[in-house]
Amino acid sequence: MADPGLAVTVRELRFAYPGGAPLLHVRALDLRPGACVAVVGPSGTGKTSLLHLLAGILVPASGSLCVGDVDLAGLDDAARRRLRRTRIGLVFQELELLEHLDVRENALLQATLALGRAGARLHEPRLAALAGSCGMGALLARRPRELSVGERQRAALCRALLLRPPLVLADEPTGNLDAETAQQVVELLLDDARERGATLVVVTHDRSPLARFDRVLDAREWRA
Repeated sequence: MADPGLAVTVRELRFAYPGGAPLLHVRALDLRPGACVAVVGPSGTGKTSLLHLLAGILVPASGSLCVGDVDLAGLDDAARRRLRRTRIGLVFQELELLEHLDVRENALLQATLALGRAGARLHEPRLAALAGSCGMGALLARRPRELSVGERQRAALCRALLLRPPLVLADEPTGNLDAETAQQVVELLLDDARERGATLVVVTHDRSPLARFDRVLDAREWRA
């Protein structure tokens, strides 16, 4: 059985890139387990930085940022990596697909590293279902360089959802997709999260699907 969604609790979080002006000041943010949340706002308001903080890729200058019952600010690099591998599904703009692996191998890589090849094979039925849901069913044997930008984005989505993470973070997951495919991807993210009770945070410039989310947050409120 999949883990229930993770609560997110932020208090007096401040963040700035080295040598830069303060970027974010989140005084208080509470996301209940299983919430499906969209984050909107103009470019430069720190939306992507917030997702990187929630994933433990960036570390706040001060304040607390709890995912479940763990304060990420108190973890070292190795512990934050373990949390990402085991409990967080990531769909970021960089995608980070490995070019020497095909779509199927990219999607199964995390499972293979954790469970071995035999254990990873147990997840192939879910991969087939995810790929079919977003139009990637016939493309699992292709390498990333053989895919369009939109197809690469959908491949990254399949990888992020494969192991049923209790927290899913997606940065502009429909940014390179046509309107019909973008709708399919948003529906997949929302339906998968709600079916499993996972917590979902999506950064988006597309306002058309916002009514389907439980909450919509404006990143301009967090400008330092």
